[in-house]
Amino acid sequence: MLIGDLLTNSATAQPEKLAIVARDQKITYRELNEAANQVANALIDHGLNRDQNISIFSANHFDYPAIYFGAAKSGAVLAHLSTRFSADELMHVINKTDISTVFVHVDLVETLLSVTGNTPALSRIIIFGGSAPTGENIETLESFIGDAAVTEPDVDIDETDAFAITYTGGTTGFPKGVVVNHASRVIGCVRAEREYEMLPGDVMCCSTPLFHIAGLFVWFQTSIKMGCTCVMMAAWNPDEFIDMVEHKGVTAAFLVPTQINSVISHPEFSKERLINWRYCNYGGGPTSVAQLERMLNGLPDMVWQEQYGQTESGNLTVRPPDFNRSKSNSVGRAFSDVEIAIFDLDDNPLTAGEPGEIVTRGVNKMMEYYKDPQQTKDAFTEDGWLKTGDVGYLDEDGFLFLVDRSKEMIISGGENVYPTEIEDALYSHEAVNECAVFGIPDDHWGELPAAHVVLEAGKSIAEDELIDYCAAKIARHKRPRLIKFVDSLPKTAVGKIQKNVIKEAYWKDRDRSI
Repeated sequence: MLIGDLLTNSATAQPEKLAIVARDQKITYRELNEAANQVANALIDHGLNRDQNISIFSANHFDYPAIYFGAAKSGAVLAHLSTRFSADELMHVINKTDISTVFVHVDLVETLLSVTGNTPALSRIIIFGGSAPTGENIETLESFIGDAAVTEPDVDIDETDAFAITYTGGTTGFPKGVVVNHASRVIGCVRAEREYEMLPGDVMCCSTPLFHIAGLFVWFQTSIKMGCTCVMMAAWNPDEFIDMVEHKGVTAAFLVPTQINSVISHPEFSKERLINWRYCNYGGGPTSVAQLERMLNGLPDMVWQEQYGQTESGNLTVRPPDFNRSKSNSVGRAFSDVEIAIFDLDDNPLTAGEPGEIVTRGVNKMMEYYKDPQQTKDAFTEDGWLKTGDVGYLDEDGFLFLVDRSKEMIISGGENVYPTEIEDALYSHEAVNECAVFGIPDDHWGELPAAHVVLEAGKSIAEDELIDYCAAKIARHKRPRLIKFVDSLPKTAVGKIQKNVIKEAYWKDRDRSI
């Protein structure tokens, strides 16, 4: 099966069902499939289906799905550019990925044009969502499509062919382009449909950016495969989300923990307003036991289901809701056809309970980091296991427990200190709304734990009180030595807390990388 088949099959099965809703715009499965076919045939007509990389630069807007599936049906490789890229990142990624054509939403045109003087390979800009400014090599999506056929494109594509590039978070250095083939991301939809608690009748909120693996390949693609209605959300807003549930029929969503927190902590939160919301799949960042308890108590009738994966590997584990309390620290078990293991530093397998690097192998793996053979080689063991860079362990029941990102581990006096353990302690205090724990430099210990904390509205606590509270919950040497109360924490477009941004001021002019 190919990515384009996911849409074609649903359009055949239920052509007049609503596929996409984006504010006041709506499109059925038949219409979406025809629109995607037109994009595919236009790409083929313009010679953009095989030899040139193309890209899309947009939030979750109405035309994104047609461009995405159209590119997949054409045989092209579509790179998904983050709307949060800095100018330097955007320029670097366009040049490094050899992008010749960009489909860009009108809201981001000026951002794109600001770097085109330094992107010599970029020769065509196609604007959607509004009127195009005049300029050489700039046109609208409508003019690009022209009279392209609405029929299925005649092109030979293999499931092992590359079709997409998404980018890692870029917490160290520039983002890396992760190249994936059709098979690797179709299997993710098959797994999700089989083992998530999604239903064909669900109305799915797509709030996580489609340029991110979870929002695109795991949530949106699976929704299309199952024939659900997808409600697009261009930017996260808890007020808008609550309104979508209350008044627009949204029944399911994939959210990251910070988004869930903004709903549960919302001043107008009530079970009654969210009564239509039956299922929440979540992941993309650590969820403390304390936060999970807030979720379970705040919306006890909700089906809460955690999953874990990454850009390079796709979705890897899922926790059945029945284990939300008995295995609350885990991110679930491997999908029934996924192979994961825990390796030591010498790539030897470890037994249950022993922490090490999480690795995986199988059809779900990425093909490569684009034009980066050394980092691609470093990402795999000699016998083909993909290294995730995450530290964790498996228990005797096969449940995976994340310890931390290997790059975020704090080494204090030769001892390994994992930020998530401290964050769990902080989150268990009723005054803490959000927190981020990281290492700061210390001339004696090398590093010491520190935390930035956002307090719950109307709550207060002194720094020394919160430090003492942590010391009573975890080993004393792991307690944060500094706590700074802040109004907010910097986040990526996906809602992940950017610890590298927070750490920058503390590590300026120091040797340790951030």
